[in-house]
Amino acid sequence: MTAWLAIIAPAWIAGSILALLSAPLGCLVLWRRMAFFADALAHGTLLGVALAVLWQLPMGMGIGIVSVMVVLGLVLIDDERLPVDAVLSVVAVSLLCLGLLTLTQLTDQQANVLGFLFGNLLELDWADLPLIATSVLVGLGLLIYIWPAQIKLATHEALARIQGINPTRQRLFFMGVLAGFCAIALQAVGSLLISGLLVLPALTARLWSASPKQMVIIALITAQLGVTLGVWGSIWFDIQTGLAIVLVLAILFFIALIISKLIGAKSGTKSLMAKFWSPRP
Repeated sequence: MTAWLAIIAPAWIAGSILALLSAPLGCLVLWRRMAFFADALAHGTLLGVALAVLWQLPMGMGIGIVSVMVVLGLVLIDDERLPVDAVLSVVAVSLLCLGLLTLTQLTDQQANVLGFLFGNLLELDWADLPLIATSVLVGLGLLIYIWPAQIKLATHEALARIQGINPTRQRLFFMGVLAGFCAIALQAVGSLLISGLLVLPALTARLWSASPKQMVIIALITAQLGVTLGVWGSIWFDIQTGLAIVLVLAILFFIALIISKLIGAKSGTKSLMAKFWSPRP
């Protein structure tokens, strides 16, 4: 047991630290209705890794370059005739294809493609934890700094503008934190599953919370539970750790959804959160 714990403990701790940022950031993604953008940015990390390997740059710099390219590209192709979600879907698929093509054809990273796609958390050791913890703390600090403005923009953008909040600047700040999270989470769950790690705890929390604060707390608990069960489950069932974590989070979401529907049906309400989370006009 001690030998197993020596292997699993760094991955478990790293995943738990990462969940401290993924839960509140995922809630903000839902409130700002930017799940598709998060998915596109997550897929873009693969191209960022490919460019970093190709140009012999730090991985974070490659992901940063692609993040800037995504933001500029979305501004350039913005067209009122095209649905935003469809455009983001096309961007995500294009980035994924470009990343895979560059990794497999132009670099010597063919053997590591699965790790980049689905993560390999168990490869982390104790020496990696300080960097992960520092990165998450910086991300949390930035998130705390922009949190009040982001909440106001998510609640009522027109009123936020009147109060002097610059939506464009806040959007760039938010995208920066999101890009940083994608860079940190790449090894944990891989490019394909980053959006699942972000969105699933927040979605689960939305079913059971009566305020934004409660939603963040429940998302934190859900994310920590998903990481713990996912890391240990990947060992027991001999599967990819990233797949196991996201699969556990998906199971928790569907269990919470079914229970909330049953409770809602008995009480005659559509949802525990129907009143609080009523759609904005």
